[in-house]
Amino acid sequence: MSPAGKPALLPTRAFPRDVMARARRDYTVLAENAEDRVLAAEELLRRAAGAEAILCAAGDPLHAGTIARLPASLRAIATFSAGLDHIDLAAARARGIVVTNTPDVLTEATAELTMLLILAAARRAGEGERLVRSGQWQGWAPTQLLGMQVSGKRLGILGMGRIGRAVARMARGFRMAVHYHNRNRLDPALEDGATYHGDPASMLAAIDILALTAPGGESLRGWLNAERIALLRPGAVVVNSGRGSLVDDAALIAALKTGHVAFAGLDVYDNEPRLHPGYLDCPNAVLLPHLGSATVEARNAMGFRALDNLDAVFAGREPPDRVA
Repeated sequence: MSPAGKPALLPTRAFPRDVMARARRDYTVLAENAEDRVLAAEELLRRAAGAEAILCAAGDPLHAGTIARLPASLRAIATFSAGLDHIDLAAARARGIVVTNTPDVLTEATAELTMLLILAAARRAGEGERLVRSGQWQGWAPTQLLGMQVSGKRLGILGMGRIGRAVARMARGFRMAVHYHNRNRLDPALEDGATYHGDPASMLAAIDILALTAPGGESLRGWLNAERIALLRPGAVVVNSGRGSLVDDAALIAALKTGHVAFAGLDVYDNEPRLHPGYLDCPNAVLLPHLGSATVEARNAMGFRALDNLDAVFAGREPPDRVA
């Protein structure tokens, strides 16, 4: 406990203004990262001296070696994300460090972003925007930038968790028929008329647009590979708002270049921000910088949820979103 009687908190990034205001009110905030850059392990460890909690974000590498060297004072790590790929949970458990995440609060924002990717990719919005900005647009033409109309199309969703179901609900506003593949079939009330495919091959062969909303993990690494891409109908659209690791980048780039996948929309990348350079040569790919939860409402909710979890730890209660 700091001399002020407040737990000492290390924020690894520059979090939203309202989140930081609450953190400063309730915690002794250590070494704020005004530059908002990812801290290398050694710098993070230096800043963490005396910390009792860390507020981190997706992309902050808290691997086993780093966790093993965190100060003995550290009691909790709250990640400003639903995903956990950046934290070695087993190493945290071995140290007795509580780890929490922020589920649920980014569902609507990420679902909106997924629909944006579908529309922007299928309607060639990225190409059109670049054409106008370049000064090369010569005016309306009957065959200019013809894309795919999404209304009435068949949408396949990999991962029908909260985000996948929100995407399905929004897609129905475009009269899209929803198909999905999930580890387990949903209850009929949650399916809401969607068609379940226990075999992903069955889903891929049936759809026009594929949305990847699954949370990732090693079991799904490279899930969308060349073999599965070949099962899609020629001219399909692929969007990914889940995890970059879901996609075999070389296979998708090859399909974009042949036109078997007509358009793609990507918000997440394997090894981001160092995305596969092949995407940069694909004008039929809309590339966004991980904007899924980038609304004021969602980011504030994420930060408040993370602080709620830390408040519970320091009040001697079980945090609601504990994952380790």
